[in-house]
Amino acid sequence: MPTPAPYAVTEAVSQGRRFAEPPPEGRGEFQRDRDRIIHSTAFRRLEYKTQVFINHEGDLFRTRLTHSLEVAQLSRSMARALGLNEDLAEAVALAHDLGHTPFGHAGQDTLNECMKDYGGFEHNLQSLRIVDLLEERYAAFDGLNLTFETREGILKHCTLANARKLGDVGQRFLVGARPSLEAQLVNLADEIAYNNHDVDDGLRAGLITLEQLDEVAVFARCRREVEAQWPTVAGRRLIHETVRRMIGLMAADLVRQTAANLAAHQVETLADVRRAPTLAAYSEELRPQMREMKSFLYDNLYRHQRVVQTIDNARRIVIDLFDAYMSDPAQLPLQHQHRAQDDKARAIADYIAGMTDRWATKEHQRLCAGGEFC
Repeated sequence: MPTPAPYAVTEAVSQGRRFAEPPPEGRGEFQRDRDRIIHSTAFRRLEYKTQVFINHEGDLFRTRLTHSLEVAQLSRSMARALGLNEDLAEAVALAHDLGHTPFGHAGQDTLNECMKDYGGFEHNLQSLRIVDLLEERYAAFDGLNLTFETREGILKHCTLANARKLGDVGQRFLVGARPSLEAQLVNLADEIAYNNHDVDDGLRAGLITLEQLDEVAVFARCRREVEAQWPTVAGRRLIHETVRRMIGLMAADLVRQTAANLAAHQVETLADVRRAPTLAAYSEELRPQMREMKSFLYDNLYRHQRVVQTIDNARRIVIDLFDAYMSDPAQLPLQHQHRAQDDKARAIADYIAGMTDRWATKEHQRLCAGGEFC
């Protein structure tokens, strides 16, 4: 294992866990975080949660689970290149989407609308809620009792009102500090992963074309490089080679620019990272190209008629489920009924957010088929 950079998070500078535990044997504290995340119920559920395409639409499309694994792989590679803590980066990456609802962003946005009078819903906060409270695996505490550094990496953004309720992990939002560089890196690894796999999945689904993508500068550049090296390559090989070049280009650019920012701000310690402006960043050259790709995907993939139809159906399911449980909390499982006695709306949001796509669809059919609750 390479010697960590002086600004990397190490166990020696970790702020520890909410509940004290004996140190793990044969592995580090951040490896323990990773292992607890992988063994959690919420992590397993990601296999059947939508990324862009509903799970049953095809076996080869990404899900929240495969997306999280891709983010973890990218995060480890870039963390190593910068001398950061790979285990921490991996743990944050694997946990960053634990709080996502069924049906992707459509489900999250709809649940937030349902919760507008009850404190709202945000998937980063929900991910933290899962690892701090909702997972029930250990006799000594609720949640997974992760390290402070993993927990703060999960919480990418937060309102000041919510930050005041979160104690130590919300403090940086109140004082204008930055998270660890590992957490900053995962945030952009997430973006690299979903932009590129959405291109791949969109092409596989036939919702976007190579000709359309040739209008996107970074894709056109990488495609030309592939075709110059292998003039006869075509089909899925052409797509795969182009996408892997884009991932490589973006990751290398991010590492170079982040290293340059570290030098420019004379960062020597973790405290320097927290005081500095956000350090993990793309170059001035790549930044507009990333915006162009995101804009293309929004206009041509996320707003495609087929995807919009799926979104409309997902919205109806989430709204109907929320209304049904609000009108009759006895329809909730027993453990959620107990939580509903203290905060009915939040207990319902917890239950719906924890559903997979097919679980939500099946429950909707049960409650609404006869029109009794919907």
